[in-house]
Amino acid sequence: MQTAKGEGRHGQRDATLILLMYRHGLRVSEAIALRWDQVDLKQGVLHVNRLKQGTPSTHPLRGPELRSLRQLKREYTDSPYLFQTERKEPMTDRTARNIIARAGAVAGLPFSVHPHMLRHATGYYLAASGQDTRAIQAYLGHKNIQHTVRYTELSPGRFKEFWTD
Repeated sequence: MQTAKGEGRHGQRDATLILLMYRHGLRVSEAIALRWDQVDLKQGVLHVNRLKQGTPSTHPLRGPELRSLRQLKREYTDSPYLFQTERKEPMTDRTARNIIARAGAVAGLPFSVHPHMLRHATGYYLAASGQDTRAIQAYLGHKNIQHTVRYTELSPGRFKEFWTD
């Protein structure tokens, strides 16, 4: 996010895109389709419409997200979409992919980065922090629990509380 923020003319927009994709496990198509009417800055909630027949949900927005979104709203006032181009149109899938790939390359990561890695990172983070598999399923909008189980299989704390002696 820091690398994206320092790159180009739209650093704040690009960093906010990465933040929201990671914090909410968004697919690139879900992120670029986000509209301001899905965001309630006063209540601190984001209404997530999942694609691929996923289950929609309402996610809380925390301080870093709220600050970033407020700044984004001040900078890009003329569009119903959160992430827009200079022509005031919704960001394209290709643009979002390029933003994330460029940020990874400039940050010096030893591998190429693509947007879906952010979604997977969300699942692995939630599993590693001990969140319930069903809660992760609902958060990511998975219809089938099998898509969620992959995140909990590698969780280091998975069996931690089995015995407390």
